[in-house]
Amino acid sequence: MPTENRPVTIPDFAAWKTEGRKISVLTAYEFSIARLLDDAGIDCLLVGDSMGTAVQGHDTTLGVTLDQIAYHSEMVARAAKRALVVADLPFLSYQVSRRQAIRSGGRILKETRCQAVKLEGGARMASTIRSLVDAEIPVMGHVGLTPQSVRRFGGYKVQRQADAIRADAQAVADSGAFAIVLECVPAELAATITAEIPIPTIGIGAGAACDGQVLVLHDMLGLLDDFRPRFARRYAELGDVIRNAAARYVKDVESGDFPTEGESFR
Repeated sequence: MPTENRPVTIPDFAAWKTEGRKISVLTAYEFSIARLLDDAGIDCLLVGDSMGTAVQGHDTTLGVTLDQIAYHSEMVARAAKRALVVADLPFLSYQVSRRQAIRSGGRILKETRCQAVKLEGGARMASTIRSLVDAEIPVMGHVGLTPQSVRRFGGYKVQRQADAIRADAQAVADSGAFAIVLECVPAELAATITAEIPIPTIGIGAGAACDGQVLVLHDMLGLLDDFRPRFARRYAELGDVIRNAAARYVKDVESGDFPTEGESFR
């Protein structure tokens, strides 16, 4: 078991599945928050292309670039002392060819301290995953609702094609991925997949039987009001805290109560 003195490693994920120890994953996008999450004991920090919606304010993740992922990943990985850090490969940074995928994944490992990359897709991405793994780039897979396929899906919807999703998950595992995200699939299906494949499943909207869980940080902290996924438990309402603090600051500036003599220099 990792301690405060030993970072989480790729082999820990396989060991934890065998032991039945649940894996905690949260997204992170910058240094200060990543340091706090690492201090809290999070097992894995995912620098997700969810930054497109959570941080950049877009409707989809499609506009996120590899440069942006590398920029944010370097900050998060530098902050993490214990957590395993995984970076998303964004849309069109790996789909063109296996050579492109290796270059993109290799860039992340060379320019940041991330230990792995994540990519979306099941059987159709099996050869790409195998090529990355053969190039010594650890891969976390992602099947079910894959946000980069939002145009084909016609929105963010629960995926219920059980046979296809099971086949996708098996293909990802067979290709050498060390873990796989199951997003927005029925809980019973996620439980079946978790029992069938040898690598850990990380659920998001996929029920409690998965080997671990992941949430988008902004959903978990209550920072976004316009979209509240059913599966995202809000552990804080920091949006209200930030608004109230900023309003108090405005009031104190306008009234002259800030800064005081003690907050000024002589």
